[in-house]
Amino acid sequence: MATKINEDCFRCGACRAPCPNEAISRGDPIFVIDPLLCTECVGFDDKQACAEVCPVDGCVADPEHVETEEVLIERARALHPDIDFGENYKSRFRKGE
Repeated sequence: MATKINEDCFRCGACRAPCPNEAISRGDPIFVIDPLLCTECVGFDDKQACAEVCPVDGCVADPEHVETEEVLIERARALHPDIDFGENYKSRFRKGE
């Protein structure tokens, strides 16, 4: 499931820098996440970086863009063809394994 930014956002911008896909941009009136670029940080981390740094819990699951780990890692591979994620890539879906 892609992530979205809810109405709790007060435009601090903390979420932009840690996004490995540059999926977050300034919207009106709040920041927005492009679901075609969001990988929920699959391949990069075992947590969603934007949600980790958001001071108001404004980065939440987007029920309109439900996606599997397989879809998300394939998107990450397409967006970053220079990175070899391998088969043991980081993912919040595998956290605790």
